[in-house]
Amino acid sequence: MGTPEPASRAVLFDMDGVIVDSERYWHDAQPEHIFPATLAGEYPDLDETTGMNYKEIYDYLDANYETKISKDEFIEIFDETAREIYRERVSLLDGFHDLRDDLAANDVTVAIVTSAPPEWHGIVTERFDIGVDATISAEDIDGDGKPAPDVYEHAADVLGIDPADCLVVEDSKNGVEAGKRAGMVVIAYRTGPNSETDLSAADVVADGPEELHAELRRRTGIEN
Repeated sequence: MGTPEPASRAVLFDMDGVIVDSERYWHDAQPEHIFPATLAGEYPDLDETTGMNYKEIYDYLDANYETKISKDEFIEIFDETAREIYRERVSLLDGFHDLRDDLAANDVTVAIVTSAPPEWHGIVTERFDIGVDATISAEDIDGDGKPAPDVYEHAADVLGIDPADCLVVEDSKNGVEAGKRAGMVVIAYRTGPNSETDLSAADVVADGPEELHAELRRRTGIEN
């Protein structure tokens, strides 16, 4: 028998598309509302920008496509859309609270690491009564957002846990890349909105909530 993998000491959850099913709404809002209001020409593939901080999305669009509004106007549109999505539409990951309790009972640190600004993740954590050890936004750091590793490296510093002992859960190509570049183990979470996304850089892909829960329990040493 081989040597068992060491159990991870922390689980770092992305918010959009993992803790809440917001990506299905963003996948509609961007091509139907945000891109038409922002761009004069062609639109990007959604995988190009999914997982990025929304302010960096504008910079990316401005550098690679033909923008027709200012960054401030873009931020206002994006923020208004986000508040409606998080307040009225999203649902929580099935079984999240039970999973969070199991992780806490086994001394596994749990954090949210997101590209969303504090105002947005505050809506989600309050609405669904989510309690975690830390919530870390790309806007908290003086660095680059996903796919750069900066926000995950910062999270490891905040938690005081070696990156190699951290387990990341991500649903986007940019998020998976950020976690891997930070030296962490990455579980890619696949659902309908990212069914065609290239998640091959992850250590494992979990298809749906049951597989995700099982993989998290296995890699943190929790008994089923």
